[in-house]
Amino acid sequence: MKYALWLANIPGIGNQKIRYLLQECQNAQEIYYLEERYFEKIYGIDDEDIKRIVTSRRIWNLDAELWKLGEHGIHFASWEQKEFPDKLRKIPSAPYALYYKGKLPDPKRKAVAIVGARGRSEYGCSVARELAQKLVDNGIDVISGMARGIDADGHVGALDAGGETYAVLGCGVDICYPAQNRFLYEKIPQKGGLISEYPPHTAAKATLFPARNRIISGLSDCVVVVEAREKSGSLITADYAIEQGKDVFAVPGRVKDSLSRGCNRLIHEGAGIFLDTETFLADWLLLQNPEAGQMDFKDFLLNQDEKQIYEYLDFTPVGIGTLVEKTSLRLDEILDILDKLTQKGMAKEIIPNYYVRLN
Repeated sequence: MKYALWLANIPGIGNQKIRYLLQECQNAQEIYYLEERYFEKIYGIDDEDIKRIVTSRRIWNLDAELWKLGEHGIHFASWEQKEFPDKLRKIPSAPYALYYKGKLPDPKRKAVAIVGARGRSEYGCSVARELAQKLVDNGIDVISGMARGIDADGHVGALDAGGETYAVLGCGVDICYPAQNRFLYEKIPQKGGLISEYPPHTAAKATLFPARNRIISGLSDCVVVVEAREKSGSLITADYAIEQGKDVFAVPGRVKDSLSRGCNRLIHEGAGIFLDTETFLADWLLLQNPEAGQMDFKDFLLNQDEKQIYEYLDFTPVGIGTLVEKTSLRLDEILDILDKLTQKGMAKEIIPNYYVRLN
């Protein structure tokens, strides 16, 4: 790991140059000990690059720099480590390394990116938070960029629901940007993670944020744009998602509303239409698995308690008293769940206090 950390921090040697080096060497350690004369034979590496590598080897303290990361609670993962997300290995222009606080997303779990305008409306805030909460209820992680507005709303919704959310930063993970999101900066790593391809102490700059958007989409299986102006950075994330073969959905809005122009344009160009949270989940599941049936959708859309009640229902009427006896739920909880199942078209009250399951 200490050699990969060195390689990731050579000034002027970016991801593409590292790719060239790793095409000829097995790993960062081999690059570190490679004799200077052999660098001249590596495609894409010029004299200036060789000077940078040699100089860095001389001044970089392998053990001390790795120790510094640990002292600040920062973890490191490169291509060479199993911890590096497989989803990112597959994208164009993948980062060589990531720095993170907390943890990286579980590769076995689905993830959805929620992105949008910083100066969002109250409506956009409501949609983003509700979507994040429902995703978490269904075991899906929320990815975003911890920016003001929709990004922050997505993180807050996930945290309020007790779920995992991950923020990809356009600065070092030791820097809270924007400062007003200090609460999120401190809360997110407790169950999820703060992630960046930029080394610690890297200040937030406008030029760094477009590139980080490819990591937001790369870690996600789907991107939902809630509100976006015509030249919003969220559209960059959507473009990256399309390039990476990910699904993109957009929340439609009024044609004369500047916050809706970006989303409406995405829909015009073929993005999925976000009608409501449950329809989105069903539509997205169908895209993920075209062979899935309607029962798969229902199972996917229900939380644990709702699934329990739904499983006890049958095509012959089942009384509320029976549900009270068979479950550990309170009467008021059962009534609330039955009401939700009825609204979702999954149950129906045939006679007072007796319900049947609907397909």
